[in-house]
Amino acid sequence: MNVIARLVIAVVAVVVAQTTSAPSPPEYHIYAGNTHAHTAFTWSHGDQWQSPRAGADNAKEPGIERTPDGAQLPGKSKTLKLDWQKLQGPPAEHYARAKAAGYDFYVTSDHSQEAGFQPPSADNAQWSATKRQAAEATDAHFVALAGYEHSENNGPDGNGHINVINSAEYLNALAPGVDLQRLYKWLATAAPNGDGPVVASFNHPGPHQYNDWAFRDADVTDIITMLEVINSNNHLHYEAFIKALDKGWKVSPVCGNDNHGFWGITHQTSRTFVLATDRTKLAILDAMKHRRTYASLDGNIQCRYSVNGAIMGSTLDRPDVLHFDISVSDPDTREPKDKITRIDIVKDGGAVAETFRPSPPDYSVTWKPGIEDSSSKYFFVRVWNAGGGDAPRGDPDKPVAWLAPVWTGR
Repeated sequence: MNVIARLVIAVVAVVVAQTTSAPSPPEYHIYAGNTHAHTAFTWSHGDQWQSPRAGADNAKEPGIERTPDGAQLPGKSKTLKLDWQKLQGPPAEHYARAKAAGYDFYVTSDHSQEAGFQPPSADNAQWSATKRQAAEATDAHFVALAGYEHSENNGPDGNGHINVINSAEYLNALAPGVDLQRLYKWLATAAPNGDGPVVASFNHPGPHQYNDWAFRDADVTDIITMLEVINSNNHLHYEAFIKALDKGWKVSPVCGNDNHGFWGITHQTSRTFVLATDRTKLAILDAMKHRRTYASLDGNIQCRYSVNGAIMGSTLDRPDVLHFDISVSDPDTREPKDKITRIDIVKDGGAVAETFRPSPPDYSVTWKPGIEDSSSKYFFVRVWNAGGGDAPRGDPDKPVAWLAPVWTGR
């Protein structure tokens, strides 16, 4: 074989190697938003109504009435505030204010049992308006997502609230015969509202809600991919997070500000963060679907990690050694309270596997520990800073952020 032939073969080999090499891993950006908000379409209660005066005749009235078929209405003695439209409004106004306040995405999730949503239908006027207004509010700088809160309050087969995001239709949780098992079966067949998958989140859960985390199967586990570790800006549901993980639910942490008016949009600082390839509806929902989320009491903390090269939210192939690559930073470098003071790696049952305390605390921290473990089913990362976050009553002795787990595949 002559020299030219050898050169040709060598060049072809290089070209083939380049074209058949593994694709580059995705580049993930961090976007911040709110996964739980109520608009004026949750008409039975919210910031639009006067609170009963102490000692008034209606002070003990429930404030919400319900028809036999499960439709929810405001109590007869309720009185609208004179300026209520400054305090609460339709989805479009929520989206506009969230966009102006710097949110990257915002989910509206009105209670589906409200009278205006009856009867449940893809073409119900209020539901159609929610979907239309979300589509109209979405642009290159902001993603508006339509969802609803499935508020199962009655049992008997468990109770608890669940956000369903991006479904074309919805159920009334308080209608006769609609329980959690019915919802879980429905979710497996629920069609999406245009681009992206249907995803769902456990809302403000107690440690033994949802019939102690019963009725789980592979289909619903792949749809309910999130859990509110933070609700209403500073209410924590960490114990429920651990219980759900130990029961086999593969959920990642989110923050639902659960605002029932405009005030929370600008005053509540806790956020859901997603690691997404782009700021689009499809990419944000894909991040939620694949559990690339974290929840934080700090409004702009930047967190990510991988294990054995797999991004947070991933399921691994039963490794015996886990190599973590953790990166945490805060852009507020003039705020001493935002310095990172501690990072934990947590595993099954909430046991702490490893802890790192940067010395001195800093605004940007990386940590790359290795852990030998052949039995645990999941690991996740939690973060502390010097001030305990931006939310009221921040406590530096408690975590400020909770990151998506990785599951070992066991």
